Amino acid sequence: MKRKIVFFGLSLLVIFQLGGFKIAGFLEKTIPDFSLRNVDGRMVSTTDFAGAKGFAVVFTCNHCPFAKLYTQRFNNLHRKYAPLGVPLLAVNSMDSLVYEEESFALMQARSSEAGFEFPYLHDAAQTVGEAFGAAHTPHAFVIWKENGKWTIKYSGAMDDNGEEPEKAKPSVANAMDDLLAGKPVREPETESFGCRIFYRK
Repeated sequence: MKRKIVFFGLSLLVIFQLGGFKIAGFLEKTIPDFSLRNVDGRMVSTTDFAGAKGFAVVFTCNHCPFAKLYTQRFNNLHRKYAPLGVPLLAVNSMDSLVYEEESFALMQARSSEAGFEFPYLHDAAQTVGEAFGAAHTPHAFVIWKENGKWTIKYSGAMDDNGEEPEKAKPSVANAMDDLLAGKPVREPETESFGCRIFYRK
C-alpha cells in the first residue's frame, strides 16, 4: 500500500513540475494593454502595434527543454502572421529570483543565439503572466481586438507534437486563420505541456 501511495505522489509531482493541465476560464477573458522591456532594452507595448488585429502571446523561457523545441516555429509563425496584422510576442514570466537562467541578461543571450525575430519580453513582476493565467512554458494565447479590447480567443499548445513539427497540428496557426477569416476558432482550447511557472504571490 505504501508503494502505491509513493508512486501516486511521485506521479503528481512530475505532472506538477512539467505542467499538462487544461484549465477552464481563459476563453473570452479580456486582457488590458501591457508594456514590458524587450531584450533590446526598449519598452514594447501592445499599443505600439497600431494596425494589429490580434497577437499570438506565447509564454516561454530560457531553460525549459520543451520550450526550446519551438524556437524555429516561433520565428515561422511571426514571419507569416505579423504582415497579416497578428505578430507574436514572447513573454518570460519565470521567477528570475528562483531561476538564475531566466535573468534579463540571459534572455538577451538566448534571443541572440536563437535568432528570435520577434519581441522577447521580460515580465519581471509576473503581472502579465498572472493576467493571462499562463501556467507553463510554452503556453500560447491568441488575443483579438473586439470593441476596443483584447479578448482571449485561444489558449493552449502551439501544436500537438513538440518533437516532430512536420507531423504537428498547428493549433495556434489554425486559430489565427479562423479569426482572420471571420470565423469562430475551431478548437479554442487545447492542453499544453512544459515547465511550470511558479508565481511569487
